[in-house]
Amino acid sequence: MTTDSFANGSPKEAISKGQLWAGRILSGFAVLFFLFDGVMKLVKPQVVVDSVIGLGYPVSDIVGIGLVLLACTLLYVLPRTSILGAILLTGYLGGAMASQIRIGAKVFSVVFAAVFACLVWAGLWLRDVRVRQILP
Repeated sequence: MTTDSFANGSPKEAISKGQLWAGRILSGFAVLFFLFDGVMKLVKPQVVVDSVIGLGYPVSDIVGIGLVLLACTLLYVLPRTSILGAILLTGYLGGAMASQIRIGAKVFSVVFAAVFACLVWAGLWLRDVRVRQILP
C-alpha cells in the first residue's frame, strides 16, 4: 500500500479502488435494507405492525423506531458522520438482537441482525481510512 499524508503530516493508508468499491457495495446493501425497513415502519403495513407487536412493542412506537433507523442510516451514509452512524446502527441492531432473544425467537433472527452489524463495519472498514486506524 502507498501512503498519503494528512494536512498535519501524519501518514494514512491509501485505499485501492477495488477495496473502495467493495466497501461501497457492502455498505450499499446494508443501507438499502435499512432504508426499506425504516420506510416500512413509517408506512406501517399490517405485517410490520404484527411483527412489532410480536416483539412486545406498542404500535405507537413503530414510527419512532423507523425515524431512528432512518436517521442512523443517514449518518452512516454521510462521509463525515459515517463512524457515528455505524456506532448508532450497531446499537440499533443490538437492540433488535436483544428483542429477538427476549421473545425466544429462532437463532436466524438473532444472527440476521448480527450479520448486518458486521456488514456495516466491513463496508466502512473497506472504504474509510479512519476506521482502519481504529480497527487494524
